[in-house]
Order: sequence, then C-alpha cells, then structure tokens
Amino acid sequence: MEHIPSNAKTTGTSLDAKAYEKPSEDALRKRLTAEQFDVTQNAATERPFTGEYYNNTVPGIYVDVATGEPLFSSTDQYDAGCGWPSFTKPIDPNVVSEWADDSHGMNRVEVKSRVGESHLGHVFNDGPTEEGGLRYCINSASLRFVPLEDMEAEGYGDLKP
Repeated sequence: MEHIPSNAKTTGTSLDAKAYEKPSEDALRKRLTAEQFDVTQNAATERPFTGEYYNNTVPGIYVDVATGEPLFSSTDQYDAGCGWPSFTKPIDPNVVSEWADDSHGMNRVEVKSRVGESHLGHVFNDGPTEEGGLRYCINSASLRFVPLEDMEAEGYGDLKP
C-alpha cells in the first residue's frame, strides 16, 4: 500500500495536508485489515506486545495507514515498556490532534491523525523528561512503516534526516 503524496513535487513538502485525503468508509474497509479498520475508525486498541512495530528499531518514518500522511519518526521512538510503539513527539505538531477521552472510566488524551482523523492511540505525560516528558502511545495497526531507504521513492524524501 504505497502512497506518494499527490502534490509533494509542487509543494516541496510531504507534510502539506493538501497532499492527503481521507478515503471513504467503503474504500477503507477494502484496503485495511479488520484490526486496522477497528483501531483507526472505531478507536479500538490492539493488545499490548502484539503489534508489528512495538519494538521496531529500523530507521524510517511511520505514516497513517489510512491516508499515508507522515506522523512519527523512528528517531523519536523509544522503548517505554508498555507494549505499543512509543514516541516523544509527532514528526510535526500539526499532523496530530488531541481529544479528551473519558472512555472505560479513564481520563486520557486521545491522539488522532490530522487528515484521516484516524484513532492512533493516546498521549501521556510520563515520557522521558529530557525529551519533553510526553509519551505518544500508538497502535501499530494505525501505522504503516516506511524504511529510510524507501522514503525518497515513496515521496517522503524531504523528511530524511
């Protein structure tokens, strides 16, 4: 499921929100696995230590599985021991939105992707203090990983370090 931002060549940046669009529900049902759809569209949570990326150490970026919009960089990923991919920050503060989440009798902050409005996970204030103190606890099912060596070919070359 490769995504090349439609206007990355004209805008010069793969962080331009106009390069992405949210697919229809039918298109998402056809393209995503049942778990990916449930997580991104119904705010489900994958079981800890079962997701594809919870212990990934390969350099690259993570994009929204629904739209391809860049969300997190492996340079900001760390092992929080919680069983989900954890990041100290998004690739750009504008690519995610935060929402109050009082579900399941808890007070949390839900994180959604900007364009696709995909449920990604939650953000907590127990991250590494030297990196700002935040922990973005993200479901692997909401992400697609683009390895560093594939970033140029997939239209994300401007985000390479």
